Amino acid sequence: MDMKSEVNNLGQLLTWQDEFFKSLELKGRSLNTLKNYKTDLDCFNNYLNDEKVASRFHDFSIPEVIEYGKFLEEKYNSDNSRRRRVQALRLFFDYLVEEGHFNHNPVRKVPTSPKFLDVPRPAPFSHLKTLWFFLLDAEKESKTKLERLIIKRNQMIFLLIYTGGLKVSELSTLKKNDFSFGASPRVLIRHQKRDPYTVSLPDFFRNIYESYVELLEDVKEKSSMTFEEFLFNANAHKIIAGGISPRGIELLFKSWSKELVFEITPKSLRQSCIFTWLQKGHKEGVIKEWMGVSPSYSLKLYRDHINEHNFSDNFLEVTYNELAVG
Repeated sequence: MDMKSEVNNLGQLLTWQDEFFKSLELKGRSLNTLKNYKTDLDCFNNYLNDEKVASRFHDFSIPEVIEYGKFLEEKYNSDNSRRRRVQALRLFFDYLVEEGHFNHNPVRKVPTSPKFLDVPRPAPFSHLKTLWFFLLDAEKESKTKLERLIIKRNQMIFLLIYTGGLKVSELSTLKKNDFSFGASPRVLIRHQKRDPYTVSLPDFFRNIYESYVELLEDVKEKSSMTFEEFLFNANAHKIIAGGISPRGIELLFKSWSKELVFEITPKSLRQSCIFTWLQKGHKEGVIKEWMGVSPSYSLKLYRDHINEHNFSDNFLEVTYNELAVG
């Protein structure tokens, strides 16, 4: 479809971008992801406006993309920053093509800058210990079954990230039958681009899992609810639905950060997990498998900074046995 009859100013472009962001939100993209895409596309909008080419957006094709690439080369020293902005524009054009607003995606033919890994910034050990104590104390203070269940769900989220290295996208789709308890607890991960694989969890995880599942099934039965998801979304009065979105998990971490007066995110907690695996002596091949990355993925940045951090998960079981509600 020719855009000339539809697009003649930046206003239409901004409208389409708003619709693009709404579509991402409906797909469960996290707040942080939406914020990053908006920042990246704002860069493109500013370029169109500053270069006085917004009115020619209907003619946007490979030469114009190349010119935008040159603009990014001059504006940003970081390869990752340039790569991210091209990738955001590529996804936006994919959306325009899907919606029939554009007949091709010119950005698809332009390579992005190579990706370089950022230096890991794990949550400090003192912070994650404080959060774990906070979650255990909250259970002791709970006054209703639902309140206690929500807190136990939060404990599960913490443990699955810190001891299992799960991403928020993986947590949001977990099912009860994804867990197995043979020689040791394991959780099944269904990767979008690879075969399913399992991640090992600490032995004491089983006790917390069983108490959570027992309480969950009790509350579900009394609420006449049925769902297969392991986690759930709820307000203070009832379970709303099975499953919890990546955005919902990130909002949960934001609430913890606000209450504890320090920042902790799913990403920083997961990076703490990777350092813990390395310091426990797990082989790199095993760690990469648990991370869901290819064998060529490099853990060099983690190795380079391993002496700057000191992690352990031994305190989890000890404090749980001391503080958990019977």
